[in-house]
Amino acid sequence: MSTADPLMIARSRFRVRMTVAVVLLLVLLAAIVMSIKVVKIGSAADTQTQVFDPNAYGAVQFPKTQAAIESRAVSADTLAAAIGKDPEAAGKEYGVAGGGIGPEMSVKFTGVVGKGDSGIYYVKVPGVPDSVSIRVQTGPAINGTDLRDATGNISFGQFINQIDYQNAGYAINTEMKKEVLSKVNTSNLTGKTIAVIGVFQLINPNGWLVTPVKLEVK
Repeated sequence: MSTADPLMIARSRFRVRMTVAVVLLLVLLAAIVMSIKVVKIGSAADTQTQVFDPNAYGAVQFPKTQAAIESRAVSADTLAAAIGKDPEAAGKEYGVAGGGIGPEMSVKFTGVVGKGDSGIYYVKVPGVPDSVSIRVQTGPAINGTDLRDATGNISFGQFINQIDYQNAGYAINTEMKKEVLSKVNTSNLTGKTIAVIGVFQLINPNGWLVTPVKLEVK
């Protein structure tokens, strides 16, 4: 074998390696090109330029949320008995997984309104033990995201960012105030009998802060 043979072999192997590398690079580039999606700025697929409209979202979503809560609502006396017996089991049976702290519980009741503070009223409900404190928030500020989380159908992944996700909860609360609470004189409820359908997050078994989706003064 001549002294040139090893050199020729090395060059041949180098050429093979280069050829393989070029082929792999071309395959990779082809895959990248195929995965590219062309999106026209301002089109429906252009999520970066879409602006979340709380008013429009609330108007569409609140009726759905209201109907879902109404369909799931359990009488307060039944719910109180179940929670008193086993809060975890009651949450699984009657609730919807909420924001990680406790399940969202849909409830309905008729009771006599007691004292109020900053738009939050205590309500005495027949059949519910005195140890269970039921409060209803009537505004002007509606706190929390119970209405957003009550159905289990609204999740963070449906929104572009955390701000829009939070604004979704605010939007539903705002629409509820417009459609429900604006029709009630919420500044003068003490001593009156009200019928409520709403939702609360089960954190304290003996303390329910209910956000209404229906509120009627009897």
